Amino acid sequence: MAENSLRGFLDEYKSFWGLLIFGNIENLILASQGAIAHVDPVILSILSLILVVIWFLLGTFGTRIAIKYEGVIEFIGGLAIFLLGLQSMLEALGIL
Repeated sequence: MAENSLRGFLDEYKSFWGLLIFGNIENLILASQGAIAHVDPVILSILSLILVVIWFLLGTFGTRIAIKYEGVIEFIGGLAIFLLGLQSMLEALGIL
């Protein structure tokens, strides 16, 4: 019984798996940028937790609405991840 409800839950949000995985990579990129910029780790941690809670609430209550626009959301999320990664690499090389 529990396996069927878990499978149904996973199937329902299958279209957002890529964004979820790469969104976590984006969080790692932002954290490394904060570390390189010598941001206070306590402040960085608190802000990160606040944003995680906000994204959790948006994801929990907004997914049913967002399912209609999954293609656009997937594209914008992927583009943001790509641009942040590019920015991080350019900053690491001293170009930016």
